[in-house]
Amino acid sequence: MTQKVLLTAAVTGAGDTTAKNQYVPVTPKEIAASAIESAKAGATVAHVHARDPQTGGISHSLDHYREIIERIRESETDVIINITSGGGGDFIPNLSNPSTGGEGTDMQTPKERHEPVGSLLPEMCTLDCGSVNFGDMVYMSPTDWLREQARLIQESGVKPELECFDTGHLRFAKQLIAEGLIDGDPMFQFCLGIPWGADADEETMQYMKNRLPDNAHWSAFGIGRMQMPILEMAAQNGGNVRVGLEDNLYLGKGIFARNEQLVDQAVSKLHAANIEVMTPQEARVHFQLNNPYGGHNNGQ
Repeated sequence: MTQKVLLTAAVTGAGDTTAKNQYVPVTPKEIAASAIESAKAGATVAHVHARDPQTGGISHSLDHYREIIERIRESETDVIINITSGGGGDFIPNLSNPSTGGEGTDMQTPKERHEPVGSLLPEMCTLDCGSVNFGDMVYMSPTDWLREQARLIQESGVKPELECFDTGHLRFAKQLIAEGLIDGDPMFQFCLGIPWGADADEETMQYMKNRLPDNAHWSAFGIGRMQMPILEMAAQNGGNVRVGLEDNLYLGKGIFARNEQLVDQAVSKLHAANIEVMTPQEARVHFQLNNPYGGHNNGQ
């Protein structure tokens, strides 16, 4: 029986990448169009952040998210939508007063982070499962905040993808499950190679995989040059996969990528390993996702 995987296209992210690669989509129209083109190239899921159309930086505007989602849903191309619930979590200490955030700090409450998910009801959303030194800043998600977000996501009926940037995040994700805050078979995402989180290598991936609950689904991605190697390692080890300009800007050495090109490259590598990509409808049934086009898929 041919193995099938869920393939996510993370089309833009929130990082300072727009000046580095002209193909990183910025406006709601561009982000939606890139998600649609990625789906046409074979992606099962479009993972969405919103950006400020004027600055290219992160946007928390519900209107921006609404326009992106409406444009995708109104298109004739089917794709599962996965909205970030990471929101504002960037904390940069003020050295003259370390108890307050300095320039560049962007913090939102759990309720504010959840607003696009709760209002627009995508099939999936991410839930970052802990704080981490993220490059030269701190990404902050205290445990009680995460419990509140998990409760809000649970009440919405959206399926959370439990994002683990380090091994402690995996431990806390399992605690959320133990506390009854995650419904159904959990979905984990191993986020590998972020400075200074878990390494992007097979040993780390296997360590995390071996500590999953028995009923868990999992996916992994690597950043930069490790995007395709981690895709191949994850797929060959029974995991789902992710590519896209949120994580990697290049198609090859010195060659800037478009999202659909990265998806096409991923599909080719998977096919070469005799691995097929799930269609959105197959994935809705397999992972028991709410279907915005026709209710809940329970596998019946």
